[in-house]
Amino acid sequence: MYEVIGRPNSRAFRIMWMLEELGEDYTLTDAGAHSKEVYAANPSGKIPAMRDGEHTLTQSVAIMTYLADKHGAMTAKPGTVDRAHQDAVVHMLLDEFESPLWTFERMSGLYPEARRVPEAKDTLQWEFMRNVPRLVETLKGPFLMGDTMTIADILCTSCLNWAIHDKFPVEDPKLTDYVKAMTNRPAFLTARKKGMAAMQA
Repeated sequence: MYEVIGRPNSRAFRIMWMLEELGEDYTLTDAGAHSKEVYAANPSGKIPAMRDGEHTLTQSVAIMTYLADKHGAMTAKPGTVDRAHQDAVVHMLLDEFESPLWTFERMSGLYPEARRVPEAKDTLQWEFMRNVPRLVETLKGPFLMGDTMTIADILCTSCLNWAIHDKFPVEDPKLTDYVKAMTNRPAFLTARKKGMAAMQA
């Protein structure tokens, strides 16, 4: 059984959602960044982490890639052109969507006040939004890669939900329909229910 370590309202949710999609059992250790539970799994103190037996893995996309390859699901086969295209989409999402979102979050309160540059937030939102048309073009079917859900869809939905939460003007109907469909998936709803229960415990 896998152990997911992190807060369910963080990137740890990506791992929970993926494990639900795969039908794999897991436990959740609800722990915040830089807590003793997290330092025991990741010397950087960052979340999420995941234990698979004696092995501990970190970084949400690396964990999702590991799970996809291990279980032969939600990914194109390594060494194929389809996998290269999938990896390109994943890296595009990290570079052009998650990166400005994460910096926006830090400028909004995670950095010490003396290190924040509030004026940068408009530029970060602009950087995110100018890449939205490219993302719309990337959406090839019900999922980013066409007819099959991959780890790219979990990452994409995570970023879009994050942007909507931070009041970025994500209004393209193709994307809003996509987010609605993804967040209504049974696995997403089950992971969210488990996460909410853990936070209320």
